[in-house]
Amino acid sequence: MSAVIFHVCPWAAWRAAQAEGVYRGGPLDLKDGFIHFSTPNTLSGTLATYLAGQPGLCLLEVETDTLGDGLVWEESRGGVAFPHLYATLDVAAVRAVHDLPLNAAGVHVLPAHAEQPAPDMDGAV
Repeated sequence: MSAVIFHVCPWAAWRAAQAEGVYRGGPLDLKDGFIHFSTPNTLSGTLATYLAGQPGLCLLEVETDTLGDGLVWEESRGGVAFPHLYATLDVAAVRAVHDLPLNAAGVHVLPAHAEQPAPDMDGAV
């Protein structure tokens, strides 16, 4: 069964990926050897923990069934399974890209359908 997962990156990185046809991930992804994704339940925690107050970000929305065998769900903080992509991300697999503006308090504003109550734990990038 397919699910929607999300990846946050700078707009510049997404534009470069569009020109190349694949997204290879950001510095943390390259260091860890996989592209970090968040679920609707962990996205707010990811933003608050790793990207708080950072302008110029976009949210990539992807259906899990488009990612093949490279997508692995692995336990992270709090015992929660997070989606990790052990492959490059074909830009054609991204079903939508959303701007992540900051509100007056410096918190990222998520698209309504991506906003879920976060569990009592930190999210992963």
